Amino acid sequence: MISRSAENETDRRLFLKSAGVAGLGVVGAGALTGMGTVAAEAAPVSDGAILNFALNLEYLEAEFYQYAAYGVGLRDKLTTGKGKRGGVTGGRQVPFKTPAIANYAREIAADELDHVAFLRKALGGAKVSRPAIDIQGSFTAAATAAGLIKPGQTFDPYANENNFLLAAFIFEDVGVTAYKGAAPLIQNKTYLGAAAGILAVEAYHAAIIRTALYGKGLQTAAEAISDARDSLDGKRNLDQGIGGTSYSNLVPTDKNGIAFSRTPARVLNIVYLNPKRTRRGGFFPKGVNGAINTSGGS
Repeated sequence: MISRSAENETDRRLFLKSAGVAGLGVVGAGALTGMGTVAAEAAPVSDGAILNFALNLEYLEAEFYQYAAYGVGLRDKLTTGKGKRGGVTGGRQVPFKTPAIANYAREIAADELDHVAFLRKALGGAKVSRPAIDIQGSFTAAATAAGLIKPGQTFDPYANENNFLLAAFIFEDVGVTAYKGAAPLIQNKTYLGAAAGILAVEAYHAAIIRTALYGKGLQTAAEAISDARDSLDGKRNLDQGIGGTSYSNLVPTDKNGIAFSRTPARVLNIVYLNPKRTRRGGFFPKGVNGAINTSGGS
């Protein structure tokens, strides 16, 4: 188990050393196929690689919400690790008008900060650093693709609380499907339990954002974002909006009342804002750090 826990041969010593400090111990390997990773093509990818993939997403969410709620990003000590550390482009405090929505932002920001800290501690010396993150131009590209703005216009997610909610909608639904897709691939039960716990929190976050959007009558804009996500992550039409004026769809499920999932490769299609197979773009202009780094392609 130890020899298969780190992302590669050079990680094993650091992973073993950090395990006693992390509190979760050493994890077993989870063989991933079709995950859109370079490493997975040659050898099984570890549970550590899966959690590092999740850590990249948590960096993105944490930076987005920290700026929205407080006007500052993550502290430097929460961004170090393996791989090239990148900066954050964009981000500022949102001028909230509705006290409840400001409270939502602060609560979610605290949760995402805790997720980053937890995953970094659990991974120990095998944790990846924060990659370069774009929370400025990437939103304009996403909003243009969704038809919310015309080519040449700019979408600022921090300009007002409506824009903030629409931007958060892009992340939250993707986070839920990402954890659901990755959870069955985790072999170690302790890590699986932790991932399930984070999945539940992300689902609560998504419900908060979807409900707030519905209350503001932003169903059409949310549907456009949902369609844009669907156009990026493959041929299957799975993504769902929040409903219409005469009905709500705040909990996106299938006919069995079960939420759908995405593979990490499909998640990367969305955050890279590219339906093709690639290793960078969109919210991660230089790609994510770790073994799982390549999107799935159409």
